[in-house]
Amino acid sequence: MKLTVIIVNYKTARLLLECVASVYQFGIDDGEIVVVDNDSGDGVEVLLQQQFPSVKFMQMGYNAGFARANNAAIKMSSAQAVLLLNSDTIVTENAINYCLDHLLNSTYAAAGVQLLNADGSPQISGNYAMKGGLNYLLPLPYLGDFLKMIASVLKVKKPNIPEATGTVEVDWINGAFLMAKKEAISKAGLLDEDFFLYAEEAEWCSRLKKTGNLCIYGKVHVIHLQGESANEAFSSSGKGYFNLFDRKGLQVMLSNFVRIRKQFGLHWYFFDLLFYSMAIPVFLLGMIFSTLFTGKARYTFKQWTGFSSNVFKLISFSGKIISNKPYFYKVL
Repeated sequence: MKLTVIIVNYKTARLLLECVASVYQFGIDDGEIVVVDNDSGDGVEVLLQQQFPSVKFMQMGYNAGFARANNAAIKMSSAQAVLLLNSDTIVTENAINYCLDHLLNSTYAAAGVQLLNADGSPQISGNYAMKGGLNYLLPLPYLGDFLKMIASVLKVKKPNIPEATGTVEVDWINGAFLMAKKEAISKAGLLDEDFFLYAEEAEWCSRLKKTGNLCIYGKVHVIHLQGESANEAFSSSGKGYFNLFDRKGLQVMLSNFVRIRKQFGLHWYFFDLLFYSMAIPVFLLGMIFSTLFTGKARYTFKQWTGFSSNVFKLISFSGKIISNKPYFYKVL
């Protein structure tokens, strides 16, 4: 068998069924679909059996998150490659077969495709690893804008590819569609199970890249309803990783800093944490000045308190993160 398509589900039955239907619409030349459920309790197994009886189903029995659920299926797969596919994706064209054929006939260790928003506009699909995880400072309210301005003046290379039109090499691939060769996984290891959600694919790709280069195939596309699966499951809002104000935002921040510690070391961990701490008063001052000069603040006081609370909670995890001992960083 050439491919195992792995889709992790947590209370996203509607999105999952649409995703599976789109995979079957364009077919898999030689492969299987495995749905791993994180104890959703939404009757998704019955729905799958009724509509897609050939889909294999695995029940984790608890909310295991992204890394552990995918690992469970990877361990069971005997295929030449695995595809980690989000439940909030819609496959278009012949994207899966195209990616599989090109990946298996290349020296690349892993590959992705060009993701699209629901309106057809391009979505960031491949990224470059910024030293020390400095890209995680860019979503900081007001302070992030200042850092972007400095980066623009200094002509710093952007940390991502806005749109891939051909084959583009990258440092890490968006986990919504990440296909990896099993031989590369056997060398790099599985996803790190300390992660619950977010940043795990970036850390994994840093290890996969040591076995071979990574790329995005820009000629084929998959629609990614960015953030819909997590928003639907955790009652959050916003796309991408710019909402740092609620429980989902805390999980994003925590996972990002776990990655910084693991991939870049302690000195970068403390450096980035200092900026997040500094962002609390900068955030408040930015709101005050923007209100005085424009009559309207870009953010609300509730968002400031939510962000500040998340930073203090992040700091409370520092002992565990610094020790780098196995720990399940789950706050959602």
